Amino acid sequence: MAAKPISRPSAARAKARVARTGRKDAASRPAPGKGAAAWSGRFAEPVSERVKRYTASVGFDKRLAAHDIRGSIAHARMLRAAGIVSASDLRAIERGFALIVREIGSGRFIWSQDAEDVHMNIEQRLTALVGDAGKRLHTARSRNDQIATDVRLWLRDEIDTIAGLLIGLQAALIEAAERHAAIIMPGFTHLQVAQPVTFGHHLLAYFEMFERDRARLAGCRTRVNVLPLGAAALAGTTFPIDRERVARELGFASVARNSLDAVSDRDFAIEFCAFGALFMVHLSRLCEELILWMNPRLDFISLPDRFCTGSSIMPQKRNPDVPELARGKCARVVGHLMGLLTLMKSQPLAYNKDNQEDKEPLFDTVDTLKDTLAVFAELVPCITPNPDAMRRAASEGHATATDLADYLVKKGLPFRDAHEAVARAVRFAEGEGRDLSALTTAELRRYSGRIGRDVHRTLTLEGSVAARNHIGGTAPVQVRAAIRRARKVLRGR
Repeated sequence: MAAKPISRPSAARAKARVARTGRKDAASRPAPGKGAAAWSGRFAEPVSERVKRYTASVGFDKRLAAHDIRGSIAHARMLRAAGIVSASDLRAIERGFALIVREIGSGRFIWSQDAEDVHMNIEQRLTALVGDAGKRLHTARSRNDQIATDVRLWLRDEIDTIAGLLIGLQAALIEAAERHAAIIMPGFTHLQVAQPVTFGHHLLAYFEMFERDRARLAGCRTRVNVLPLGAAALAGTTFPIDRERVARELGFASVARNSLDAVSDRDFAIEFCAFGALFMVHLSRLCEELILWMNPRLDFISLPDRFCTGSSIMPQKRNPDVPELARGKCARVVGHLMGLLTLMKSQPLAYNKDNQEDKEPLFDTVDTLKDTLAVFAELVPCITPNPDAMRRAASEGHATATDLADYLVKKGLPFRDAHEAVARAVRFAEGEGRDLSALTTAELRRYSGRIGRDVHRTLTLEGSVAARNHIGGTAPVQVRAAIRRARKVLRGR
């Protein structure tokens, strides 16, 4: 017996099935470009509203809009040059994007969660404006290589901004170091008074840390500046594309050489966050010192009121909130680095939805770095040292003990014997409640007959710092030489 032909369900039967199963026929779904997702033709039911909210990224990735449009225009021009789209299509696409740029700039562009991400919001608006030409734009690419390109374009611009801000902070440190090149303060190890240094020398230590950070950032930019577009979803495309042309138009130095790696690589984002974390660690060390130095027990420095806050209950309080908050934001940036490393650690090739989670930590790291750099470039020139308090602290704790040991070595005593003699002298001075430098020549000679009347020149704070007159030393003359070198570094010479 012949089989009965399969007939389409009636409207009533279809309605009953939807009520029973919650599923709709594909025919009942909206057509692509009219509210449906770009991939909706494969599915028999719409994404639930809860899932839509959970998976949508447009709330944060819309900041990539300008770079998404820039990359799309370069892609469209390449498609035209390769004969894949017509000249009229290209003109329509460029005309549509010009209007979209104006809409976004004026705040009139309507961002829709239904369109899921920045790419589809822009593409659907383009299609609404120019019709089929907008639908042809996505030929020979995927959102996988598109987002990788957008993020690299955006991050490259942000790196250039951050590099400029970092130079500004370094320049502020140089100027402060020059003003305070000869102010003497205690240098510490284990937070114990160790040897005298100059305040300018101390500030230049942070210049060196930030210079290493700047070099890391430059290296990161080199690895960011690689074009993924053309890798498509993961395997490349069957169309005769010209990736080098797109790279030239977008200013990329090279193209990614493996399509699988191109769409799944987030090393560049991790590397940037590693730079950010280490920079914030360096800055946090400076913040910790500023906080300690402002404590009335030390009173080494003061900051203007605009960088401090008070207490709601204690009228006398003057809190170093800016350094404290920056110290706290270090944890935030380090956390973003750990999050990205963990995000990538178990992903098989190629692209996975997990990678949507790379943007918010990356965006926040950039925002935090820019804000922090800007405020500290303003704060550093306002650090006002208290030379008297610094000097008093440097005069405690026998800071010139090593100078006395060096003095004895220069008189012919082996260093270990000199170390022992000075240690016994320090013990005596502590018992007397005096600093080593306050002992008389006769008292010092109890511990070595090589000590002469010239010893007290060695034990002065000025003599101690001036004696360290070599590259990298704390002598004021070396501090000023280091400042000249630092300025040349910032000028690229």
